[in-house]
Amino acid sequence: KSHEELLIPSTPCHARTNVMFLKTHKTASSTILNIMFRFAERYNLTVALPADQLVHLGYPKTFLAHFVEDFQAIGQNYNIMCNHLRFNPSEVQKVMAANTFYFSILRNPIRLLESSYVYYKDSVPAFRNSKDVNEFLESPKKYYQLADYRQNIYARNIMWFDFGYDNNAENNKMYVQAVLKEIEQNFHLILIADYFDESMILLKHALCWDLDDVIYFKLNSRSQDTVQTLTPESKERIKAWCSLDWQLYLHFNQSFWRRIEETVGLELLEQEVNHLRMRQKELMETCLSDQEAVGKDNIKNKALLPFQSGAANILGYNLRQDLDNRTLRTCQRMIMPELQYTSYLYAVQHPQKKRKQLGLPQLWTSVQEK
Repeated sequence: KSHEELLIPSTPCHARTNVMFLKTHKTASSTILNIMFRFAERYNLTVALPADQLVHLGYPKTFLAHFVEDFQAIGQNYNIMCNHLRFNPSEVQKVMAANTFYFSILRNPIRLLESSYVYYKDSVPAFRNSKDVNEFLESPKKYYQLADYRQNIYARNIMWFDFGYDNNAENNKMYVQAVLKEIEQNFHLILIADYFDESMILLKHALCWDLDDVIYFKLNSRSQDTVQTLTPESKERIKAWCSLDWQLYLHFNQSFWRRIEETVGLELLEQEVNHLRMRQKELMETCLSDQEAVGKDNIKNKALLPFQSGAANILGYNLRQDLDNRTLRTCQRMIMPELQYTSYLYAVQHPQKKRKQLGLPQLWTSVQEK
């Protein structure tokens, strides 16, 4: 840095409270949704929640403003938007303030496709008709019928689709460049799931939040025994089969590290990541009886069971029994699965509306009434 720059006192920043997170599929985005919901509660912010009985914002339809509960009445006065939607900037802008911070997250498509395969095995025709992920990748065109493209979105370029683009588009250099440029114009920050802790530190700096605002317990992850091992050939095939996602990932992985060097610096990053992990460990010791995530059959409070899908065993947590009320509330929020949290916030924000029916025990919302 030049001499002059060092003399300018750094101005303390204000936490950004208008934030839109494009929640992509199988990218650690449920963990970020939990972070966003907790932040919204901490600052008493208004969340753009799915209307009526929906648990996502109209996905996989392209987003429209009226998918948000009470949009007619509330207008452009929402602070936080983070439930699944298929991005559509002009409609999102009707809901979110002009000074909103937009961010999203990407994951290496190789790991992403394997995760999608296990999670969506029963619901995606292209996956259902193949024995395992390697068989599918030997000849994806055999299992992936364009006629079923709506049901098959998770089987090819799912991130490209979530950003609002055609996941079956030709991989044409000019087209890809134009899309990458458009995403850069629409989003202030793109995080990388494969470097999740580093992403949280970058997010904290970008939004001027506290460390505790980005502390998390990993949510919606699955047990190791359901992970399928990809052959080296399969890994290469994913890059070709999901070439749009692959280019998206490569591009924003580069800009992610560039952004870190320009804003935080690698030295401070390492310090803050360590700090984050220490604080996380501390909270896990405070909150959890098992110190780690447990399989679905070992979750004692069924009201806190995460949604289960496909062949994946989605892990959850057990809280310690001896927590005082205030700690209990903090810990409950940390481990609350996405559907339950969405449903709970909906009940708080829209008390006059019919509760979202999740087919779950009438949990803890009763405990939570303020």
